[in-house]
Amino acid sequence: MMPFAALTQFIQFVDRNPSLRGAIGYGMTVLSVLACLLLLPTRFPGMELAGIGPSWLLIWVVAWSLKRSVWSGMTAGLVLGLLQDALTENHPTHVLSLMLAGFLTSKLQKQRFLQEDFISVALVTFGMAVVAETVMALQFSFLGTRTLIDIWKHHQLIALSSAILSSLWAPVLYFPLNRGWRWSGIEDE
Repeated sequence: MMPFAALTQFIQFVDRNPSLRGAIGYGMTVLSVLACLLLLPTRFPGMELAGIGPSWLLIWVVAWSLKRSVWSGMTAGLVLGLLQDALTENHPTHVLSLMLAGFLTSKLQKQRFLQEDFISVALVTFGMAVVAETVMALQFSFLGTRTLIDIWKHHQLIALSSAILSSLWAPVLYFPLNRGWRWSGIEDE
């Protein structure tokens, strides 16, 4: 009973201090990005399909962009793309695919095509994962380090595996983040 009372007192204290609420929201945002970065190289049992794992940073960009402006979505894609390039090889870059995902997700929301439910979040993430993997395949094509037949043969497997896993995990990441952003007041709209 004691921890519940302490939590209630903490929530009341935060409610009386709006600046603290915003700081907690931004801290939650940074920690969620770090968690996604740490999850990128991990392959827990049942979290991979044909050797491909979920695209955690793409899921985060979609979650961020669903209720924000186009510029905010593209900025998130830029920052997270640069972070992913820092962890992996930056040729081809992840910046283009994540910025495009942020742009398209924000545009879909502006057109009011989306509702805030599990299916919509999963479908948008599925589509953005296919788009992001296609952008990566196009970049590999332009680099010329692999044959086009090899690139496009593997593209189908990679895009479909990434899209399926990312769309399954997207609601798990989206709903707690969205609730936290709404509570802390760091939403654009």
